[in-house]
Amino acid sequence: MKLENKVAIITGGSGGIGSEIAKSFLEEGAQVIITYRSEEKVKKILRDLKEHYKSGRLDCVPLDITKEKEIKEVIEYVSERNTGIDILVNAAATQLPIGEFKDLKTEDILNGIQTNFTGTILFCKYALPYLTESKNGKIINFSGGGSLYPRPNFSIYGAMKTAIIRFSETLAEEVRRYNIDINVIAPGAINTNMVDEIIKAGNLAGSNELKKAKEIQQGNGNSPQVVADLAVFLASEESKGITGKLISAPYDNWRSLNKESSSLYTLRRIDGKNYFEGKND
Repeated sequence: MKLENKVAIITGGSGGIGSEIAKSFLEEGAQVIITYRSEEKVKKILRDLKEHYKSGRLDCVPLDITKEKEIKEVIEYVSERNTGIDILVNAAATQLPIGEFKDLKTEDILNGIQTNFTGTILFCKYALPYLTESKNGKIINFSGGGSLYPRPNFSIYGAMKTAIIRFSETLAEEVRRYNIDINVIAPGAINTNMVDEIIKAGNLAGSNELKKAKEIQQGNGNSPQVVADLAVFLASEESKGITGKLISAPYDNWRSLNKESSSLYTLRRIDGKNYFEGKND
């Protein structure tokens, strides 16, 4: 098994992507701790994974990711009850607030920043000492729609996901000497609670976004299993030394990533001079 005896924290573990990653990690032998906000969703997960829960290999911890105190408590809880922390998957996110920026409430803006950015980087901060002790720590973060292109009506979500990419690339260089690999997954269009957020927002999301969301709900999105497969790869020894990458789960040939150019799958502006001289790789 690829993750045998590894201790993994998955934030947003009751969501569509987080829960699928949890299932795959458990199948690969990991000790999994998921954080959640929805009691209803986590009860369903426990029903689906009851054998893992009964065996003690799955644990569920309530969390408000906008609260630093609760983030610290989760890290302390996990580290005290296990041999340490080997893997951190930051899957908790929201597309809210949705709408034109000029109309957004300050409270909603700050909540979007805290959920999508501050919560992720604080989890990284408090987990790093344990990931350093692991000798082969792994952090997996997530980008999202609007992180690589303008996405009207999703300004906060897009900006925070762009920030996550650059933060992850930078932190990857800082902790490289500790053998900690940090990568970002672009999951693609998947039918999760984020699709529900768009449909609930209605016209505030824009007609094109609303149309796409309805199509995804009808089965035209990507499978969360594709994301889970990539997460297993990035959490395992198979990807050792691969770090600072932004990888599309459905579209990139990530299984052969270690053979690729060092600049591939990174957030880069194409330099005009080098581009025309053929120096970009």
